[in-house]
Amino acid sequence: MKTKHYLTHDDVETILAASKAYAIANNWAVCISVVDDGGHLLGFLRLDGSAPASVEISQGKAYSAAVRRRPTKGDEEMVNNGRVSALSMPGITFLEGGVPIVIDGETVGAVGVSGVKSSDDALIASAGIAALQA
Repeated sequence: MKTKHYLTHDDVETILAASKAYAIANNWAVCISVVDDGGHLLGFLRLDGSAPASVEISQGKAYSAAVRRRPTKGDEEMVNNGRVSALSMPGITFLEGGVPIVIDGETVGAVGVSGVKSSDDALIASAGIAALQA
């Protein structure tokens, strides 16, 4: 039987703290979501000044990155490059800013961020993941 990696509460706290620190260092008001490999919410932060819409968008980005096992940037590019039929995929958010958490080649969850430019959202998510893997 295979042993499965998973995110612990401490892992989620590490990711959120590092993502928050990166966002605050850049004066970015964002929402940060961490999900497990099935896209279920494990942790969430809404920084002061972030838009109400960013709550659900960050969770959608995290969910999409987890269940698709890839960064949401690729999904956004796919649609932008003309594959609009992809928009029919149920529950998927087609905006950059969702990044999967991969441990030993296995996706164990994802981080989704919303509130600033999508490429900056992805940087915040990646900063949180980097802290976990340090």
